[in-house]
Amino acid sequence: MSTSQTDVIVEPGTESYDAALDTPLGITNPPIDELLARASSKYALVIYAAKRARQINDYYNQLGDGILEYVGPLVEPGLQEKPLSIALREIHGDLLEHTEGE
Repeated sequence: MSTSQTDVIVEPGTESYDAALDTPLGITNPPIDELLARASSKYALVIYAAKRARQINDYYNQLGDGILEYVGPLVEPGLQEKPLSIALREIHGDLLEHTEGE
């Protein structure tokens, strides 16, 4: 059995190419430089994002039990978006209030 695959080649300078560059995926969206502006250091940003990601993960885990102890995502989560990505988008959108040392 053979299956044919069609490779889509996007040429530089075309509208599709420019659109692909406008929407980076992964840790680059939101930009790390903009995230670092919202914390005192890169280490504080890591702890801040990890704590919020843990809260989001705990929220999803408690939904089945009917306990609503944690606050869910403050942004619309993408399909199968991981809690850390959601937390980083919340931090980037200034939707969270954070004080150092907590």
